[in-house]
Amino acid sequence: MKNIKLTLTAISLCFIALVNAQESKDYIEFNDRKNTVHGVYLGIATHYGEIDKVDTYAASFKVAYVANQKFEIGFVGVGFYSDFNLQGLSYNNRDLVGAYGGLHLEPILFSKSKLNLSFPLLIGGGAVGLLKGDINDTYIEDSDWEAVFVVEPGISILYNISRYLQLEAGVKHRFSSRLNLQSEYNVSRIDGYSVGIGIKVGVFNMGRNRYKKN
Repeated sequence: MKNIKLTLTAISLCFIALVNAQESKDYIEFNDRKNTVHGVYLGIATHYGEIDKVDTYAASFKVAYVANQKFEIGFVGVGFYSDFNLQGLSYNNRDLVGAYGGLHLEPILFSKSKLNLSFPLLIGGGAVGLLKGDINDTYIEDSDWEAVFVVEPGISILYNISRYLQLEAGVKHRFSSRLNLQSEYNVSRIDGYSVGIGIKVGVFNMGRNRYKKN
């Protein structure tokens, strides 16, 4: 009987202490959920660079998933035009054109700041051809298209305007497989650097943790 009374007394004291702690909000919160945020975006950019020391202009389109504002994975497509006839008009037009695309990977540093540093990488392939004919009749023969494999690493600075908008500027270097184009220009690869600016539109942190206090 004495043991029962002691047990009931201990339980009562614990219950009273618990009630008092809840009323005074003097208790510990446990947050065992990681604050992982998710995002998706569409991006467009313009680029200027060189192929075989010739001015080259390009535009790119990108769609990607952003994991925790620290890593991007997605797809990027690039189209380019290289002005091989820059030095004068010619009836024997041989400007270089092409397109390539593939996997986009981009680790991001300082992701919680307004300014981020990132290292984009494109791995993929495409096709390259030479424009033929004069200015009024430009075309590419089917037999003149060459398949190409491309790896394009780079470094970029990202500026976060808002949760939905981001600007980027950076430099990349393109490495390609060997080509066998029949032309007087002897273009064997489309290797070269490029600098570019672009804009990303989407939602970069759509999965906020409702358990985390600001």
